[in-house]
Amino acid sequence: MTSISLDSADPAVLDVDAIIIGVAPAASGDGSGTGTEPRPRDAADLDRALGGRLAAALAALGATGKAGEVTKLPTLGAVPAAVVVAVGLGESPDAEGLRRAAGAGVRALAGTGRVAVALPASSAEEVEAVALGALLGNYSFGTYRTGERKEPVAEITVLAGGDDAPLDRARTLAESVALVRDLVNTPPSDLVPEDLAGHAEAVAAETGLAIEVLDEKALVEGGYGGIAGVGQGSVNPPRLVRLAYSHPEAAKTLALVGKGITFDSGGLSLKPAEAMDWMKSDMGGAAAVLGAMRAIARLAPKVNVVGYLAIAENMPSGTAQRPSDVLRIYGGKTVEVLNTDAEGRLVLADALVRSGEDSPDLIVDVATLTGAQLVALGTRTTGVMANDDGVREKVVAAAGRAGEQSWGMPLPAELRKGLDSAVADIANISGERWGGMLVAGVFLQEFVPDGVRWAHLDIAGPAFNKGEPYGYTPKGGTGAAARTLVQIAEDLAAGIL
Repeated sequence: MTSISLDSADPAVLDVDAIIIGVAPAASGDGSGTGTEPRPRDAADLDRALGGRLAAALAALGATGKAGEVTKLPTLGAVPAAVVVAVGLGESPDAEGLRRAAGAGVRALAGTGRVAVALPASSAEEVEAVALGALLGNYSFGTYRTGERKEPVAEITVLAGGDDAPLDRARTLAESVALVRDLVNTPPSDLVPEDLAGHAEAVAAETGLAIEVLDEKALVEGGYGGIAGVGQGSVNPPRLVRLAYSHPEAAKTLALVGKGITFDSGGLSLKPAEAMDWMKSDMGGAAAVLGAMRAIARLAPKVNVVGYLAIAENMPSGTAQRPSDVLRIYGGKTVEVLNTDAEGRLVLADALVRSGEDSPDLIVDVATLTGAQLVALGTRTTGVMANDDGVREKVVAAAGRAGEQSWGMPLPAELRKGLDSAVADIANISGERWGGMLVAGVFLQEFVPDGVRWAHLDIAGPAFNKGEPYGYTPKGGTGAAARTLVQIAEDLAAGIL
């Protein structure tokens, strides 16, 4: 991980290779925020060193201060730093705006040694936001590259006062998100279910988390028909991982459940080729749970947290489950499999039922579950469903504070009828075409223990960025939901949830 530190020095005299500053849209007399020159924020000393021409130079280069905009300006020896990078802040940047600005600025400086970030950050929350955005934007996945590439920034200095506590928290979150991104980006040939379970074992050894791993034999003997059924078509057998964090002063318990399909071909209900090339990301939910558990162990909130990783590879073969097969989920409920590509809900069902044995006050599952999520909410917004309206809204609020976009969605009772089966307790897909994201949530609700509050996060789009990088978000694995899960744990500990 890149080194990061605090310094309250004047950026105009700091011995670094580049300085990142924030720029707001130009103000006009009527207060509309339009004008000819953008307004550098917290850069008065740097402006004086550049002869008072900073705003004019940025305007000449086309900078407007629009959020996400990046403009590079050479200093021509006027200050030790060779380059000033101006990032647009928009009109009124909140913590997430600062994260994105810092991330965009650092990402634009890949290959640079030492960078100072001089964004407006006077409170501990703002310092943490800048530090976290900078670290997330500095992420790079180079494991499989053999040629020359621009290395991430080596040293980041956040120009602000105060103690190091915000930096420590930012570093912990960034390292955990980087773990999630690395796992999602790893080719499926190098991340079969046993491998993902091995990463969980490494995290447990590093952080002191308790861990239990059930292999394929234990899954069959234990009655985990969903995970075993999905995994039976692959030469790489499934796993169920249970991680546990406990705090001596905890009054509540949170259960986190993640979908861990290390590659999803669709099984015998084979996906089209264009829908399969990014299915290495179908374990993004389990990766988010693992990353969150790592951060929770480091941050030590006063709450008990149990994390389940339901892991399998969904492949077509002579041993694969067939459409019309019936699986017996952990706890005894039966499911008719009408489509083997609706497999994520099958592995989650086992883990949801099992999580009830931990007597949780709240269960949150997270999964790259449905293509319907992308249709409804696009690639950046998580769909949040729950069996309690208050829980749903509080989870959405927690995601917002963590800096992750989400939107509350309903679980209409009338959708349950479409899941009726002629031979089993429930079918894994509906006879109705519409509302696929909601139908999946309705299915999962059937396996939530009675009387337990539960929320479901569908991150099918947000978990993997197929487009260009933006803000602190790279191309490929994004680390979606990990920070939200940490925030939920802290909210439960604080009595907010």
